[in-house]
Amino acid sequence: MELTENWFNHFYQDLVAFMQQENQPFQKWGKEIEQQLHEFYIANPHGDMQRWLDAFLQFPEIENVNCDLNQSAVTFQSDSVSSEQNANVLAALKGLMPWRKGPFQFFDIKVETEWRSDWKWDRIEPHLASLKGRTILDVGCGSGYHMWRMLGAGAKRVVGVDPSKLFFWQFEAAKKYVTQAQGELPPVHLLPFKMEDVPANLKAFDTVFSMGVLYHRRSPLDHLTELQQVVRPGGEVVLETLVIEGEEGQVLVPDDRYAMMRNVWFLPSAKTLCQWMRRLGFKNVRIVEQNYTTLEEQRTTDWMGFNSLKDFLDPNDPRKTVEGHPAPLRATIIANV
Repeated sequence: MELTENWFNHFYQDLVAFMQQENQPFQKWGKEIEQQLHEFYIANPHGDMQRWLDAFLQFPEIENVNCDLNQSAVTFQSDSVSSEQNANVLAALKGLMPWRKGPFQFFDIKVETEWRSDWKWDRIEPHLASLKGRTILDVGCGSGYHMWRMLGAGAKRVVGVDPSKLFFWQFEAAKKYVTQAQGELPPVHLLPFKMEDVPANLKAFDTVFSMGVLYHRRSPLDHLTELQQVVRPGGEVVLETLVIEGEEGQVLVPDDRYAMMRNVWFLPSAKTLCQWMRRLGFKNVRIVEQNYTTLEEQRTTDWMGFNSLKDFLDPNDPRKTVEGHPAPLRATIIANV
């Protein structure tokens, strides 16, 4: 099957219809989202899109699917899976490698992703306002692992944005079997956008997550403002990012790379980050957790065979990166608008 505009309309028709309803806060975005999707998928397609589509089409239709969105691994099971179907699922999953965020369990196949994203969720989830009935934006959502956990926690609708087009296909693989399990399309959508592509001043979401994004932005205050402007008054912002140990006012700006990453710009202390947010007008700003990333949480696996955290740390002193910076410390800040 060839990629066409109609093909991508198939993935997004329910989201577009929702956003284009009259007299609701998403109508502003609904007026431009079809053109945005055309631009990303049709006018400027990724060179691997056809290969990913071919892999996706290998996923078989399976009867009697059950899904569990509240386990460590987002899990799909069925008592009707044949050995041939399992082989097709395995081939499709391998065609969508590398898998970075998860884990997932597709029938007999455990996808051990680079990141144990479930560990992050387990640390953050106890501090959240209830997600039941909430409309959520997940910025930098990756393959959508946390979006499925949000739906499992009772979210009414979840929209994720992430510019990686491979993540879209990984997300749609899970969505295919969630749909078969539930008998209808779930209200969860991944858009291949950057945060800058979300309309400013939308003021529509109840909760916005930004996890692992801030340190990639050249202007962290602009990113915080973007998050602030898409949340309804009284809504919640959940910010998880790399930080350094230190007092208010301390910030690390790497000269070149940080942990082998070129696109790391600002690593404030958690107290400095809270200061920035209060200065911008966020309310009830609080640090809810901090942790050093371990070699068990981020690692090379059979599903992600490239370099990972152990290759980014000083082999003689794991408290430092290979560049001599402090090893990755992450903090989660929650605030209201």
